Amino acid sequence: MFSKLILNNSRQSRRENGLFFSSMLASVIAFYMILSLSRQDVMIFLTQMESDAVEKLLSMIPVFYSMTLFLLFFLIFYASKYQLERRRHEFGVCLILGMSRIRLFSMLLAEDLSSSIFSLSIGLPAGLLLSELVSLVTARLVGIGIVGHQFSLSWQAVLWTAAGFLLTKSMAFLILSGRISRQEIDALLSDTPEGAKKQMPSFLYGVSLLTGILCLTSAYGTAICGTAWTGLHSMGRTLLLGTLGTFLLFYGLRFPLGFLIKAVKNDRQLHIFNIRQIQEAVIRRSGTLALCSLLILAALCCFGAGVGIFRSYEESELHVLDYTFPNSENEKDAETIRQILTAHELDTRFSDLFEIEVGHIRTAGHAEHPFETEPILAALGDLPPSNARDILLNNLGYADYPYLISLDSYNRLLDAAGLPELTADTGEAFVYMDREFVDSERTELMNQILETFPETRLDDTSIRLAGPLQTTDLVTDRSLTLSFALILPEEAFSHYTQGNYEVYVNGILEKDLVEDAGLMSAISDTNQILADTGLSFESYLQNMGRQLFYMVAASYLTVYLAIIFLIIANTVIGVQFLMSQQKAARRYRTLIRLGASCPVLCRSARKQINWYFGLPLAVAACGSLFGVRALFTGLLSSGARNGMSEMIIVSTSMILALCVVEYMYIAAVRRSSDRYLLGLMVPEREE
Repeated sequence: MFSKLILNNSRQSRRENGLFFSSMLASVIAFYMILSLSRQDVMIFLTQMESDAVEKLLSMIPVFYSMTLFLLFFLIFYASKYQLERRRHEFGVCLILGMSRIRLFSMLLAEDLSSSIFSLSIGLPAGLLLSELVSLVTARLVGIGIVGHQFSLSWQAVLWTAAGFLLTKSMAFLILSGRISRQEIDALLSDTPEGAKKQMPSFLYGVSLLTGILCLTSAYGTAICGTAWTGLHSMGRTLLLGTLGTFLLFYGLRFPLGFLIKAVKNDRQLHIFNIRQIQEAVIRRSGTLALCSLLILAALCCFGAGVGIFRSYEESELHVLDYTFPNSENEKDAETIRQILTAHELDTRFSDLFEIEVGHIRTAGHAEHPFETEPILAALGDLPPSNARDILLNNLGYADYPYLISLDSYNRLLDAAGLPELTADTGEAFVYMDREFVDSERTELMNQILETFPETRLDDTSIRLAGPLQTTDLVTDRSLTLSFALILPEEAFSHYTQGNYEVYVNGILEKDLVEDAGLMSAISDTNQILADTGLSFESYLQNMGRQLFYMVAASYLTVYLAIIFLIIANTVIGVQFLMSQQKAARRYRTLIRLGASCPVLCRSARKQINWYFGLPLAVAACGSLFGVRALFTGLLSSGARNGMSEMIIVSTSMILALCVVEYMYIAAVRRSSDRYLLGLMVPEREE
């Protein structure tokens, strides 16, 4: 009988507290996904290339896990407190009927354990399936291929998820169960309305509101312009201003709410009552609302920035080359490389093999400045002042001894990339700058200058510079990144290099091979064969490995934090509203005696819920638009900022998607509120 009562109470608690139960399920899923990260295809693949970086990333997982458990403890404590408070009358009746306090304490712990086991039994399989789905999708996106995917169950992640969840939940509920079981019967049977807080002058609230807005403006301004990222002191000051500004803003919201009450018309049902309830909630809980708004802001920024950064690294570079065989003076020549590839039957794996010729100026003798940069610097100096212009002026000040690139070989690269080839007249040269040294704004400035065909001198010979600026990668990896180079026709290139230059043989894998096995698998298989040839080579994997690492580090962890922050913030807001509604039960009963119907009360409560969720959500959503931009400024490299506008669009879409999730939370709180108000319609029984 006692065990049946426990099971029934546990089932009833899950049904009546769907918001809290759903939050616990989401926490279990998030725990398993982050703890099983080392077993996902992408991480196993990355370990082969970026083992040190991956180890450092995985070593951070316990820190995130511990921090999340710490936050989850307070969430469970707060939400469980509401669950027990709403059952106070039931517990008092149990004690009157003769149940001992120890038995009541044991019943509450058993109910919580039953609910926890039920959450794990659903959350762990869901986490496993979602982890496999994410692994498959990520593997497909990065080209590893689904064929090589193997189902993996991380028992270590299962054990740590179950242990952490059960321990945290048990500790919180143990404290609360002990408190509730020690209370006297009359305290359990009586309501405990919340006391009123002292009201301050309206002027003080207005000053607080204005000061909060100014603090937030200053914080977002320093973060977006990059000043906050210059050091730990400036970052701490920015975070302090943002946090203080949010708390002052919510504290000062009592000022506009006071004007709203005076301005409303009395022609709507319970309108004044709704505004009074909202005003009272802000007065009593402004600190909690501000904290929840900061958590939602952190969630929106993490999710938006994480997805945006993932997209930026996915699309930051045009993938053209799969292999590069360096061929300096001490290496085999290009023809020998082709012969070795043919001897090992590797030539059939490549759809194209071509050479890139890069050299130095050999005709200048001991001249220290064979290339005159003054015409370019002068043209830049005439442009309107900007940060991009200043960077170009600084970088080009050291470009007086540039690399030279053969136009014929560079055209082969453009043809492989599907780009139009270049044609240069006698005495003309194109300018090349690697993507690491230019972003979209600097590229636009350089193209403005090159459109005028500025004339300069190369080794005392007049030469005209033509555009547009060229940025296509010369090799697969970062072994050759040129901050400034000149692309010359073959005759001029041979003259200035005196036939002494380096050759890089680039290779592109067969399209059918890549489509069948996946890009990463095709390169991995080819690497194993190339290792036996004795050739020096670099593959796209080196470059892609770093990109994948940044994608995983930036997207997986930020999305994980976003989920946790969102769960905590919304559960706290929802539970807080339901608790305040319960403490206002006498007011609702008074309205019922005065003739208010259940639909009228439900509509009133729903309006309060919209305001209650809307205030922190609106502040967080507005702040996230600036916060995501600030994260991009501090976290992205200069090259990755090229697609800043596209990333912001993607991030805004993710923020809107999370707002839909917020609506789902609001709907869940509405249903709980409706059930509670429907229960109040039953005449109250006097004990």
